[in-house]
Amino acid sequence: MHADLEKLIALQHAEVELRRVDGQLGDVPRARAELEGRLAAERDRLDQARTALADSQKARKQHEGALQDLEAKRSKYKGQLMEVKTNKEYTAMLHEIEGVEREVREREDQILTEMERAEGLAGDVKREEGLFKSVEEKARTEGQALEAKGRQLQDEHKRLQAARDACAAAVPGDAMELFQRVARLRGVAVAEARDDMCQLCHMKLRPQMYVDLKRNEDIVQCPSCSRILYYVPTAPAVVPTP
Repeated sequence: MHADLEKLIALQHAEVELRRVDGQLGDVPRARAELEGRLAAERDRLDQARTALADSQKARKQHEGALQDLEAKRSKYKGQLMEVKTNKEYTAMLHEIEGVEREVREREDQILTEMERAEGLAGDVKREEGLFKSVEEKARTEGQALEAKGRQLQDEHKRLQAARDACAAAVPGDAMELFQRVARLRGVAVAEARDDMCQLCHMKLRPQMYVDLKRNEDIVQCPSCSRILYYVPTAPAVVPTP
């Protein structure tokens, strides 16, 4: 095989591996953000359940305070009822008492409604607390795994970067210039040729070109995509021993 071609293939393989690890490194912060998003969403549901329970308890206290005021007013009116001197005043006072008692019953109904509502909301809070605890524990475990994976990938990135730099340093200047020019244009500079075609752009190669290319004795570029082509000989079939 042409010495420069062999070095270019090694460089391309090193870059592919480095890009693979870089892609996985980029997935780590996205996975972490998704994890934090799930936890934040569950925390928000718990906060909403707690707020709804607190609002119900506050409403009940307000109704209870209003009920105390109404009961005080009813007691006052009943005391005044004994002091009226005319039937008209007596009838008017009874009417006031009836109005207050109607409001008392309404407040009592509202208090019962809030008590029942709070009971259901308390169950919601308990359920959401359990869910949040479960999600939080899972997020902690997955977060630790992501941190470990990130450190492992950083180490692998450093190793592959050193390997890539070593491969690049071994490539002669002209060949490196060609590699970089094609890489800027196509992303991947070196491609395998197999089955009479470039395996990346899938352009069919001329028969004589493919025959020459299979020797791997020259730097050959694909007529369609300009990538540097190489051929991997097919291993001979193993014939079973009779």
